[in-house]
Amino acid sequence: MPVATQPTDPRSVSGRVDSAGRLVAADPQLEALQREAGAGLGSPLALPQLAAIVRMARQLGIPVARRALAAGSAQDVDMWVRAVPEGDEVVLTIERWDSRPPAGPRLASIDGGENAALSSAGRWSVDDQLRFVSISDAAAELLGVSAADASGQMLTKIVKLEGDPDGQMPMLQALATRSSFSSQLVRRRTDDAALLLSGEVVLGNGEGFAGFEGSVALADRPEGDARAEADFVFDELLGSPLRQIIDSADRIAVRSDGPLRDDYAAYASDISAAAHHLLSVVGSMRQEGAGGVAAIDLVELVYEAVGLVETAAAEREIAIAVQPARTFTAHGEAHGVIQILVNLISNAVRHSDVRATVTISFEALPGTSIVHVADDGPGIEPGDQQRIFERFERGNADAQGSGLGLAIARRLARSMDGDIQLQSSPGSGSRFSLVLPST
Repeated sequence: MPVATQPTDPRSVSGRVDSAGRLVAADPQLEALQREAGAGLGSPLALPQLAAIVRMARQLGIPVARRALAAGSAQDVDMWVRAVPEGDEVVLTIERWDSRPPAGPRLASIDGGENAALSSAGRWSVDDQLRFVSISDAAAELLGVSAADASGQMLTKIVKLEGDPDGQMPMLQALATRSSFSSQLVRRRTDDAALLLSGEVVLGNGEGFAGFEGSVALADRPEGDARAEADFVFDELLGSPLRQIIDSADRIAVRSDGPLRDDYAAYASDISAAAHHLLSVVGSMRQEGAGGVAAIDLVELVYEAVGLVETAAAEREIAIAVQPARTFTAHGEAHGVIQILVNLISNAVRHSDVRATVTISFEALPGTSIVHVADDGPGIEPGDQQRIFERFERGNADAQGSGLGLAIARRLARSMDGDIQLQSSPGSGSRFSLVLPST
């Protein structure tokens, strides 16, 4: 039996990679694994998982430690790899070397036909930043890439993550909570085919979170499931950047990259919360026309929205006064209405003076139920009152925000046969009104 597939070796295994990516020195176990991969000493490192770790250490110029799963001739080798740049070379130290049964068959069954590999789940593993550490041939084929090209790449460069009806991503939630996940819907970037990912937590040497390992399989996709242009805009221009913001902000908030001042960590938590909110808005927009419109209590939803904004208002000592009202109903979709109200109230808080008051009131007209959100801010010039409802536009050059909130709010309101109206004049504040059909 080759040394590479022997049981756990208590000693560390070492190697050295030169500036051209060639394995120029290696202990017997690593050399044997290199030869099983079809190369030898002096040849480029033939183990894509280790090569990706070496590239990362060289590019960053710092030591990098990662888990790697390499395929031997008869068994897989689960290892903990440390790569340390030394001049033009990178020194490899493998601190754990565990042999285990292969993750799955190397070849599809003879009678399974050419699609046999696609019909069964493929195995993969990623590190704590969702970079591929290992991937089986079956998994790579399912994802529409080669195993060599996938190694070291971010998962989200190969597939697009899809949210559930509430805009939540099981895999990203699992990343934030360091827990297992299942049924994460993704789409191949090559042809938009739907896949399902499931994963279990991987722990590092210090028992800290080191990534996920799991499976990928084809998802059932209804015939005629066309992707609208709006979905493309939301997924590519909003969804993916927002998920990256959430991931980065969460890492900062939990200080995963090192010590950080408390106020900076708090800022990161605020950024993550705001991005989650906007991602939820995007999820609501994608469900336009999908039903869910029913009789809703606007008073109840207003208080729920106020609860989501109270922290930001308290920081500026702004009072939010809700006009007393009993049940006040309308036809709409509750989740979408909350998104609209949060946006309108947040804008009013942002543009009000410190220690001012934002007033929320209700008005019933024939066939119409209205919620007014009024502030005592600087007001809006007549020439800007239509422009601010356009995407990526803001009230003035110094205003905060992406310029998307009002555009999304109005479009969402109109999807419920309602609208957003504005009354404002410079120096006299603004009143935004959510208008919905009454019950």
